[in-house]
Amino acid sequence: MTTVHSSSGSKSQTTTRGAVVRFFQSGLCVVAARISVLAIVLLYGGHAAAVADDSGWQAGVARTVITPQKLMWMSGYASRDKPAEGKLHDLWAKALVMRDAGGHDAVLVTLDLIGIDRDTSREICETLQTVHGLQRSQIALATSHTHTGPVVGENLGAMYSYGNDQAALVRDYRAFLIQSVVDVVAKAYQDVAPAALSYGRDAADFAVNRRNNREPDVPALREAGQLQGPVDHAAPVLVVRGSDGTLKTIVFGYACHATVLSFFQWSGDWPGFAQIEIERRHPTAVAMFVAGCGADQNPLPRRTVELAEEYGRDTADAVDRVLASDMKKVTGSLRTAYREIDLAFGELPSQEQLELDASSDNVYIARRAKLLLQTIASQGRLAATYPYPVQAWAIGDDARTVILGGEVVVDFSLRLKAEIANRDLWIAGYSNDVMAYIPSLRVLREGGYEGASSMIYYGQPTIWSEVVEEHIIATAKSLLESL
Repeated sequence: MTTVHSSSGSKSQTTTRGAVVRFFQSGLCVVAARISVLAIVLLYGGHAAAVADDSGWQAGVARTVITPQKLMWMSGYASRDKPAEGKLHDLWAKALVMRDAGGHDAVLVTLDLIGIDRDTSREICETLQTVHGLQRSQIALATSHTHTGPVVGENLGAMYSYGNDQAALVRDYRAFLIQSVVDVVAKAYQDVAPAALSYGRDAADFAVNRRNNREPDVPALREAGQLQGPVDHAAPVLVVRGSDGTLKTIVFGYACHATVLSFFQWSGDWPGFAQIEIERRHPTAVAMFVAGCGADQNPLPRRTVELAEEYGRDTADAVDRVLASDMKKVTGSLRTAYREIDLAFGELPSQEQLELDASSDNVYIARRAKLLLQTIASQGRLAATYPYPVQAWAIGDDARTVILGGEVVVDFSLRLKAEIANRDLWIAGYSNDVMAYIPSLRVLREGGYEGASSMIYYGQPTIWSEVVEEHIIATAKSLLESL
């Protein structure tokens, strides 16, 4: 089912009130030294940025801490064997409400989490729809994919095994998270006031295609200019300013895994440090991160807090270059669209195969098999498809974004930008439901972790069908055309 809202409809109609976070095609090189960037911002600051005028836009923003209150199990790595031991910095839920001159809203929520599962997403969105009179298309839940956050609901359900005490903490955290998101959106609505929106783009170059470059070789390959494989180094930025020109919100994106850190302390990894640095440089602004199609992209080198901080500064530098540039003013109305499609799996395993797998020496294969056997026992069969979310927003006349679920490889972003060249696009992943890796046909046929074995940890029954890429791309194009 497709839901579309536009500025021509009322609050109860199925034409959209949308909002588009604008996402862009890469192509810029990071050429300015950090000191030069800061000098430009200090000298010109908001000179090129729009301030509130007669366009009729309004916006509200709020944030709240979602760091677990107890030392519960962490997500992100199969090697986790104990709960968290402390905190490097807090995790946040942040909400931006955008409203056009016709009174039509869109709500963006960003979360410093590995991902959220379908049931958690549905419960959050259904509550927001009821409380604020929204349609599903008007709500986007974006996760940063930090690997130093908590287990969330059933996300990566086959990856971990822990006792009843930890299972209770996971359940309690899910309830806390849902209420926190509902509350922070309510606070953002209370903050809605006249505003001006503008957007721009720059780039950062620390993301490396991990399928084509061995991690130990990356420093030498980078120095020699010989890194291989597709990347998307675009750093898109959407800025909201108050009626007096004060920076209110900075939404920024980048396509790269949040896997610099792998210890047992809560942190937002490099996106967390980027938000901290942006807010340090711009104290009136709330920084919000939206992850791109970075499923096969790693921040390299990695493994130290210093590197996570460095990549955060690199991203903040890209944001500052955008702020110092001639940003494009958002005019026009909000339009949003959302559709869940039946994304096809490949050949499903038989019950006999699952019974064999349940006795496997591989603990993850055995754990998945047991979960799937429970599904067969309760539902009679395994589903041949998954209800996959595809979303598109138009913020004003020009800005467009495609918001995809799951861990999406970079091929999707590059293809959409190439095939819709008349639009600057922001392609987001890790949103609304993170149910598995989403490989392109190329990656699916190549196999490996992103194309095949990751499905074990997500508890999915088998690999995706070869029609998956075309199905998602066609849906995204259809939704963009509907806007």
